[in-house]
Amino acid sequence: MEQTFFKELLENLYDGVYYVDTQKVVTYWNKSAERMSGFSSEAVIGNCCADNILQHIDDKGVELCLHGCPLEQTLIDGKIRDVDVFLHHKDGHRVPVSVRASAIRNEKNEIIGAVEIFSENSKQLEILKEMETLKKEVFIDPLTQIGNRKFAELNLATRMNDLKGNEILFGVLFIDIDHFKKFNDTYGHNIGDQVLKMVSKTITNAVRSIDIACRWGGEEFIVILPNMDMPTMTTIGEKIRLFIEKSWITINNENLKVTVSIGGALATKEDTIESIIHRSDTQMYQSKKSGRNCVTIS
Repeated sequence: MEQTFFKELLENLYDGVYYVDTQKVVTYWNKSAERMSGFSSEAVIGNCCADNILQHIDDKGVELCLHGCPLEQTLIDGKIRDVDVFLHHKDGHRVPVSVRASAIRNEKNEIIGAVEIFSENSKQLEILKEMETLKKEVFIDPLTQIGNRKFAELNLATRMNDLKGNEILFGVLFIDIDHFKKFNDTYGHNIGDQVLKMVSKTITNAVRSIDIACRWGGEEFIVILPNMDMPTMTTIGEKIRLFIEKSWITINNENLKVTVSIGGALATKEDTIESIIHRSDTQMYQSKKSGRNCVTIS
C-alpha cells in the first residue's frame, strides 16, 4: 500500500522524475518526464539515459553525457547536483530545464542508483508566453508558432525608434536552413515541416528572454537582439548554430539533421528596416559561401 501511494504521488508531480541504476539504465520514468521530453515510459525504461534520449547539453553546447554528466558524478560521490541544461525533445528541439541529481542508497548506505528531477526553465520561454497573450493571430506563424514576418517588422520598427531616439543598440541575425530544398525533395514536405518546427523551437530556446525569434519566410528566420554589441551577437549566433547542429528528428529509426547559415548586423542610426535586413541577409550569404553551418557578423 505504501509503495503504491508513493508511486501515485510521483506520477502526479508536475516535475519530471526518473530513476537510474548504477549503470545509468532508466528504471522509472514518470508522466511529467513524458510530457516534457515527448518520450513515453515504454520507450525509455530499460535503456541507458544517454542512448538517444535526453542527451543533455549545457548553454555552450557541450554534450554532458560525454563530458561532465551530473547524474554520473552523483552516482560516484553521492553529492546532490543542481544544473541548468537543455534536454533533447523527441520532436528534435532543445528544451531548457533545471535538473537536480540525487543518489539512492540501500540500508547499508551504499549507492544503488540515482534520481533526476527536472523542471521547465521558464526564463528562456517568457517571450513565447508573451506572444501567446496576443489577441490577434495575425502575428503568429501558424506552422512554427513563433512570430511571423509582420510581427518581426513591427518589432524592428520599435527597435529602430529606440535606436534613433534613445541610442539603444540592437542587432539582427538572419538564419537560413542549409540545403532545405534538397531535404524537402528527399524526405517530403511533411518531414520538412517537422524540421521547420524543430529549428524554430531550438532558436527560441537558445536565445535570451528579451530576444525575438520570427519566421521571415520559407526556411528563413530572423532574431531581433535588443541591447546588443558585436561580441554578444556573435556568441548568440554561434549558440543557435551549434544547438541546431546538435538537434535532430527521428524518422523510421533514422536521425535526420540540418545545419544553418547565419548572418548578423548591428543596426546604426542610418539604417532602415530594409537596410538592416539586407545587411544581415548579405552576411548570411557570406556564411553560405564560406561552406555553410557557420556565422558571419558585421
